[in-house]
Amino acid sequence: MTGVMTIRRYFPEDAPALAALFARTVRAVNAADYSPEQVEAWVAGVHDFVPWRERLGRATTLVAEHAHGVAGFATLESGGYLDLLFVDPAHLRNGVATRLLAALIAHPNSIGLRRIETEASITARPFFERRGFRVVREQEVEQRGVKFRNFLMVREL
Repeated sequence: MTGVMTIRRYFPEDAPALAALFARTVRAVNAADYSPEQVEAWVAGVHDFVPWRERLGRATTLVAEHAHGVAGFATLESGGYLDLLFVDPAHLRNGVATRLLAALIAHPNSIGLRRIETEASITARPFFERRGFRVVREQEVEQRGVKFRNFLMVREL
C-alpha cells in the first residue's frame, strides 16, 4: 500500500463498503482454511445492511482508510470482545490489522479493560498469536447450520 493510511471512527454510511470488504476478504483469504460451504455460510446475510449497521454501530468500530478507499476495519464491544478485524485482500501484510488493533486498544472506550478476547479463525490465529494473544481453547461453532473450527483467544492488557 502506498500513501498515507488513516484510522477513523465508523459512520453508518460506511456499512455497505465494510460489508463488501468483509465478504471479499472471507472469500479470498479465509477460503484457504475453510470449505466453500463454510465460506458462503460465513458471508450469508452480510448485505442485509440493517443488522450489519446495528452490529457495527453498537461496538467501537474503527476504519482504516487510504486515498483509494477502505483498507480494513475492526470492532471492539464494550466488554472487551474483538468481534471483527478484516483487511482488504489488496492490503494484507501492510500493517493495517496491526494498526487497527493498536488503535482499538488505545481508544478511550477501551480504558479500564483488563483483557481482550476474540474468536479467531484458523487464518487469523497466527496474527493474533504474534500480537500477544493466547489460545484458551479450540472450539466448534455453528453459523447457518454449518460448523466451523475457530479459537477463543485472549490478550491481557
